[in-house]
Amino acid sequence: MSAYTDTMPAGATGQLHRTIDWRGAFWVASGVPPLVLFSIGGIAGTTGNVAFLIWTFSMLMGFVQSFTYAEIAGLFPNKSGGASVYGATAWLRYSKFVAPLSVWCNWFAWSPVLSLGCSIAAAYILNALAPIPGFTETSPEVLQYLAANAGASAADAVAAVTAAATPAIRNWTLYSHSLGPVSFSLNATFWIGVLLMLLTFAIQHRGILGTANVQKVVGVLVIVPLLIVGVVPILTGQINWDNYSPIVPLAAAYAPEPGAWNIAGWTLVLGGMFIAAWSTYGFETAVCYTREFKNPATDTFKAIFYSGLLCMLLYILVPFTFQGVLGLNGMLATPIVDGSGVADALAGMVGGGGLIKSLLVMLMILALLLAIMTAMAGTSRTLYQGSVDGWLPKYLSHVNEHGAPTRAMWTDLVVNLIVLAIASADAASFFFILAVSNCGYIIFNFLNLNAGWIHRIDNGHIARPWRAPTFLIAAGAVLAYVNAIFMGAGAKVWNPMALWAGLFTAALIIPVFCFRHYIQDGGKFPEHMLDDLGIRQQDLKVRKAGILPYLALVTGLAVVLLANWFFVF
Repeated sequence: MSAYTDTMPAGATGQLHRTIDWRGAFWVASGVPPLVLFSIGGIAGTTGNVAFLIWTFSMLMGFVQSFTYAEIAGLFPNKSGGASVYGATAWLRYSKFVAPLSVWCNWFAWSPVLSLGCSIAAAYILNALAPIPGFTETSPEVLQYLAANAGASAADAVAAVTAAATPAIRNWTLYSHSLGPVSFSLNATFWIGVLLMLLTFAIQHRGILGTANVQKVVGVLVIVPLLIVGVVPILTGQINWDNYSPIVPLAAAYAPEPGAWNIAGWTLVLGGMFIAAWSTYGFETAVCYTREFKNPATDTFKAIFYSGLLCMLLYILVPFTFQGVLGLNGMLATPIVDGSGVADALAGMVGGGGLIKSLLVMLMILALLLAIMTAMAGTSRTLYQGSVDGWLPKYLSHVNEHGAPTRAMWTDLVVNLIVLAIASADAASFFFILAVSNCGYIIFNFLNLNAGWIHRIDNGHIARPWRAPTFLIAAGAVLAYVNAIFMGAGAKVWNPMALWAGLFTAALIIPVFCFRHYIQDGGKFPEHMLDDLGIRQQDLKVRKAGILPYLALVTGLAVVLLANWFFVF
């Protein structure tokens, strides 16, 4: 048994189990590299030839930032829930409301991975079971249509024949409607996605050890094909080096004309950096399981460091090869932009016959399931720890006999069934959800990167199992404001309402927190919340950082608003 205590809040029916080491967390976090499949088409469609550089710089930023998270995670060997929980504690001295904002934003940033991943995987399955037929101007069916419809153009004939031959299930929906800036649909993609989500829930129900064991197998099956897709085209000479130049953004999104490095071009590039962050920074979920590590003092840093190295390899290699083979026009094709054809394109890069292609498409579906499992494991523990620490409703503190936070998992499931209906409607709705969730992710990152230096000032006396070099803590603080620029300038690239919808969603924590803190807890935090820091409630009145955290918040908000005003299409 570990030397670390198994503290448990009063009223909880169980506790998380210390059953994994850093390797288990690494395999759970192995679901992060497949997140490249979520937005590789969208980023290529909005930024053009700059796309491969966006993935590279975004991944490097995420790796630098991870050192801050590794240090502050080591301060809390008895907490689960990830970096947002550890960073939130730094803000608690300065505002009761900023601390839960970090946890909330991290949750609604990660949680949609379930619904978005299920919608893409469902689209892949639908393509395999009921593919849209492909016709050209010389197809017999098209020629027959032209003969029977004098005056019709070839394009009209192709469209008409394709529509007639498309399986009915692809256009079927139980119910659909518009809802503000998005639509929702209970179509075939939605129902297939529901089945995938329930499968993920069943696996997670067995606890973190069972989840890690499943993800180890699936992770190997997924990471190896991603590496093959990234390496084989380079070795076989499929890379066209002309596809990387000129290195300028597009003149307009989803159009092949090259633009210039002007304000409009930079707006598109910042939009790419904004949405890439949602994927490339995600390996920080490796520190979400500190409470379940056998030896958190050594496992925490190893988990995030090696997960980061894996992500750096795949996030740089796969987009580079993707662009080198497809080129600008290939990346702007509709099935690539909306994500439904990404698996086919990646499979086609390695050559081989139909069997090889079908196998790789199946492995891409497994990759998405891996990402979904990673997301449910992390977000459910964020909800659980937020409840244990007094920020979210009490009912989320429950775990089952396997140490799985089942009520948090059910909450994730219900919320994502709603989001899945929106994501399944069309590409615009999909990217709206992605952009809104990423607003939460940028807010979480901003608060946590600043939490690094706040913890150094207020809790510098506490021993750290691993201490980051000071220049990396400072670099993380600077990157917090760079991320704020991405959010202010880039969210509008995906939807004009995305930034404001993201800020509104972030603000929803206020009534949720007020209900828990003032109604359920009578205005007091649970005593055990601060045990890892060795302090009590009265110690929170000592604010060694003075006015600096408040200045950081005001400056961050100003940067977002100024970037939103300055960068336009």
